Amino acid sequence: MKGKLHLARNVIMVGACFAMASLLGMVRNIVIASQFGIGADLDVYYAAFKVPELLFTVVAGGALVTAFLPVLAEYIAGDDNDGAWRLASAVTNIVVLVAGALSVLAALLAPWLIRWVVAPGFAPEMQAETAVLMRIILVSTVLFAVSSIHNSVLNGFQHFLWPALAPVMYPIGIIAGALWFTPMWGVRGLAAGAVLGSAMHLAIKIPGLVRYGFQWKPVLDIRTQSMRRVGVLMAPRVLDLGIFHLTFLVTANLASRLTEGSVSALEWGWNFVQLPETMIGTAFGLVAFPTLSALASRRDIPGLRSTLAESLHHVLALTLPISAAMILLGRPILALLFQRGAFDAASTEAVLAPLRFYALGLVGHSCLELAARAFFAQQDAITPLYIAAATAFFQITLALLLVGPLGAGGLALANSVAISVEVAVLLAVLRKRWNGVGGRSMLAVLGRVLPATLAMGLALGWVVAYANSADLSPLLTLILGGSISVVVYAVAGLLLGIPLLRETLQRGRSSLGALVARRPAA
Repeated sequence: MKGKLHLARNVIMVGACFAMASLLGMVRNIVIASQFGIGADLDVYYAAFKVPELLFTVVAGGALVTAFLPVLAEYIAGDDNDGAWRLASAVTNIVVLVAGALSVLAALLAPWLIRWVVAPGFAPEMQAETAVLMRIILVSTVLFAVSSIHNSVLNGFQHFLWPALAPVMYPIGIIAGALWFTPMWGVRGLAAGAVLGSAMHLAIKIPGLVRYGFQWKPVLDIRTQSMRRVGVLMAPRVLDLGIFHLTFLVTANLASRLTEGSVSALEWGWNFVQLPETMIGTAFGLVAFPTLSALASRRDIPGLRSTLAESLHHVLALTLPISAAMILLGRPILALLFQRGAFDAASTEAVLAPLRFYALGLVGHSCLELAARAFFAQQDAITPLYIAAATAFFQITLALLLVGPLGAGGLALANSVAISVEVAVLLAVLRKRWNGVGGRSMLAVLGRVLPATLAMGLALGWVVAYANSADLSPLLTLILGGSISVVVYAVAGLLLGIPLLRETLQRGRSSLGALVARRPAA
């Protein structure tokens, strides 16, 4: 019980920080939208991130985190803080050297990479500007690489606050770039803001590192057993995430051949769906991973099964209704938030189709955060690699089939379908390995969540139809639709017995009862 409360508190805290980061990300997008709209400038800006993001993933993204944290956790569990910091130092030093070298190489090859790999459909002047922006953004690759290691270290000490606040810093840097740098440098100011945000992402964790006795040592320790284990665990995960980002590179490549603004529309639709995915899926995944790693080290299969199943129950209960709401309320949301300045009604319509199709994959992406980490906690990165490679091939094939009839929306739909299939296969493998993953309980939860979501969707569909006929403003539509959605889903969910809603209600009653009990008598 104590462990569940600890997990719940950390999820709430991390989720709140991610919500703050998402809110600032929304402000960032509002500022960018008013200045640039959906068009060539933003196509160039977003395309410039594809190679730096791929390099970060390969060198120090989730691959390093999932390989490094289980090994680090063993030092911490054994109260060997000196060993933990030596391992952290060695990993940091190697990552800086590798990330720096690859960033320099990518900067030298930038024109060729943009012309032939990232955006062959761009006009020559757009390709040249994309290469310039890519060189600026590559600086942030090294900063993020170091920052990701520090995230893992603090999470290994079961400290989540400062790592969770780090994503809050990044959009602040881009907002500063949009407000202060773009008047002088145009879209290059956004790239400079990204570098500033990555530096702030790194700096915010310094107090937490100092608290846990930060030590840096000028070592590489390539031949030690710990570093070899990190390397063995990391190699397949690098390929796994590399394949994932390769699909986005292929998506950008295909989108660059469509109408102007298609790259931007896809990026905005993806970013919008990433808000709830980060607040829910990533929050649960980050907080559950140390627990899953500890359970795996003790070979506690029932504990692994229970922790994964319970986390998935909550993710399903949260993401299914949000997915439905984003599909039905996508147009008024986009209009209210972004439709001003250079972002006109045509920009809203351009983003709407990718948003809706990406929203279909919200459940899959959120569950993937947990399903994949269940393998990494057991220090198995090979199985997810094979599954990711197969689903990536499936996604690219599907994208080639759908891009013709559906345009940018088809590329988003291919992603959503492929991710959902990947999660289903991962859970099927875990079910066989663990002799069950709580499948019956998950089906029971789905049997409650789906009808509640359907009831909410029907009510929301009526609201949207009424708003269109009455010509309500986007703000009134969202207030009316959001209020009715929350009430209908909550009531239907409580009547159907959705565990998350019942637990929330019980905790609310307990907190209220405790508050009343503490009040002094009159």
